[in-house]
Amino acid sequence: MSEPMVGHFRTAPADRRSLAFLWSGDTAGQGWGIDESRGGMRTYAAMLRNRPDFFIHSGDNIYADGPIAAEQKMPNGEIWKNIVSEEKSKPAETLAEFRGNYKYNLLDKNLLAFNREVPILSQWDDHEVTNNWWPGEPLTRAEHRRKRYLEQNALELASRAARAFHEYMPICPVPAEAGRVYRQISYGPLLDIFMLDMRSYRGPNGEGREESYGPAAYFLGPVQLAWLKRALINSRATWKVIAADMPLGLLVVYDVDRNWGVEAVAQGDHGAPRGRELEIADLLTFIKRAGIRNTVWLTADVHYTAAHYYDPNKAAFGDFDPFWEFVSGPIHAGSFGPNALDGTFGPQLAYVKAPSKEQGQNLPPSYGLQFFGHVAIDGASEVMTVTLKDLEDKSLWSINLDPRFD
Repeated sequence: MSEPMVGHFRTAPADRRSLAFLWSGDTAGQGWGIDESRGGMRTYAAMLRNRPDFFIHSGDNIYADGPIAAEQKMPNGEIWKNIVSEEKSKPAETLAEFRGNYKYNLLDKNLLAFNREVPILSQWDDHEVTNNWWPGEPLTRAEHRRKRYLEQNALELASRAARAFHEYMPICPVPAEAGRVYRQISYGPLLDIFMLDMRSYRGPNGEGREESYGPAAYFLGPVQLAWLKRALINSRATWKVIAADMPLGLLVVYDVDRNWGVEAVAQGDHGAPRGRELEIADLLTFIKRAGIRNTVWLTADVHYTAAHYYDPNKAAFGDFDPFWEFVSGPIHAGSFGPNALDGTFGPQLAYVKAPSKEQGQNLPPSYGLQFFGHVAIDGASEVMTVTLKDLEDKSLWSINLDPRFD
């Protein structure tokens, strides 16, 4: 058992004081663990310098399927040297191994310092269990064989992974559903946060070509979708931040060995909504017709940073009000991207920073392409300012969003 540590945090305001928070995702991925000679997980130190009210971890708090070896070769020929542990020596299958992934991250001095000072609102994505999993998936892909899983079903892994997640990322329990991740967090009169779970209720990852809504097209699932609609329409906060563990308009491939299937929402045909897009189209239309204002989507997952403006005038499906989606990550993992955008909901790329073709993919954290987002809401004007930052705490791009009250 570790020694107790004293921490501090700021409670949510009762008045309209100004507030600020951060978001990002993806910690200790692709074998890039804690190299103390390179400063450890330095993005946590950069985030702490911002002294936010709280931090949204957008998922992939751990990489349960990603072992950490003592050494890993970098693209420039240098050697990255990791702290290692027994539980991180193989893909996690037992409860002890899943717990060991969270313990490993807590070996980093930057993360510990951050945890002492900043409340964390966490959701999960795939790597808390295994890459690109869906409920009931048989662990028979080429990737699973390479990782030498003894377990044969993703749900068995997920049950152990969920227990470890809730032990290390505490969430207020919901009596109606044990272990529920999606929830609303009200942070004073200026902000409500809607934390989604895009992993636990989805249908199988497939081609995403369904033309009518049913189990094969589930992403949030009908129960979570109904909850989100009720929560949004009942919200009295000025800003409604939808914290999503996956982006809406970016193409994310499910089976990379075959270059096949849809892992996120978009399926790439740039046309009318199909597959999981049906659920998002229904939600966006509901938001418009219910007169719900000032929704902003925040996400991570793709290991680069970007700003997307969803424009109904440039969309194949245009029955929604325009909105922004901001992407940021990784905190400490390989850098990838950029991904292609699907035109169904008309996303316009306002900013992107990702590895260049010359740099390649899976770049180590020391290459600097680690990102987080900063959100500030002014108490007097209620203007929201979103800033995309890197691990040096450098502001890369920023926008002021004026609230609508009509």
